[in-house]
Amino acid sequence: MSITYAFNGDADGLCALQQLRLADSRAAKLVTGVKRDIGLLQRVEAAEGDEVTVLDISLDRNRDDLIRLLNAGATVRYFDHHHAGTIPRHARFAPYIDESPEVCTSVLVDRLLGGRHRPWAIVAAFGDNMPELGQRMAHDAGYDARGTATLEQLGIRLNYNAYGDTVDDLCFDPAQLAEAMLPFADPIDFAGESPAYVRLGAQYDDDLCRARALEHRVAMPGARLVILPDEPWARRAIGVLANELTFTHPGCAIAILAPNARGGYTVNLRVPESGPLAADEFCLAFPTGGGRKRAAGINHLPKSDVERLAAAFEARFGAA
Repeated sequence: MSITYAFNGDADGLCALQQLRLADSRAAKLVTGVKRDIGLLQRVEAAEGDEVTVLDISLDRNRDDLIRLLNAGATVRYFDHHHAGTIPRHARFAPYIDESPEVCTSVLVDRLLGGRHRPWAIVAAFGDNMPELGQRMAHDAGYDARGTATLEQLGIRLNYNAYGDTVDDLCFDPAQLAEAMLPFADPIDFAGESPAYVRLGAQYDDDLCRARALEHRVAMPGARLVILPDEPWARRAIGVLANELTFTHPGCAIAILAPNARGGYTVNLRVPESGPLAADEFCLAFPTGGGRKRAAGINHLPKSDVERLAAAFEARFGAA
């Protein structure tokens, strides 16, 4: 029997994985990648009696391979908060799926484990750009302001690490980062003692400094759009910059475009709760688009579609 975890390489996927591995020490294979590499189940092979756990990737995007694994005799647990579509019914399939905007995948794992490793779920909430949830959970868990700030910065940096066109763009392969995290039941200990966190923090600071200096292509009430240069640091900074602009420009929709290896752009979109259009609805109008109501993206936007996207973004979100 084999055990496999297929997980998104961002903070939410990493922290969901960390909770489950702390609760179950059996050896397992890790299948992951950059944040936008969400078709992970196509890389998973399983046979009768094998166990597969899926974390923080859309069921709708992995439906065919999920059915393939179930038909092969595997048992599959699926934790996610993205668009799922119709959820299959199967005796060996256990879905833990909640698409409401108040949860992330690590919170779903936290529920299953009864809060056994909740500090890592708090880290994930901060990393998944859910600061209100992170603050509330940290307060309820008894953290003071300094401890809460450490959990927040850890979440932001773990999430930053997942952005890139390929794993070579990243500071760490998410599988390597997961192994560096595993010995630490307490995320504050990881932040204070791990050389991996020191290295990650230094690169994060350098990349974000460069990103903050960029001009905005669209800069108007209700809408901000930035096109990043074709550099690894820019591909790494795309998510963190989007989240920071969301904080510094409340009420604005934020779109960040970063060049990718296919000659187009990766798009990261954030919209306010009171916005005229959901983020996933806007992105689904373009091939390879998808995500959640307040945070979504487009995996590949051809250069020929940049002007169309900019015009649509300004028209739908810009305020007079």
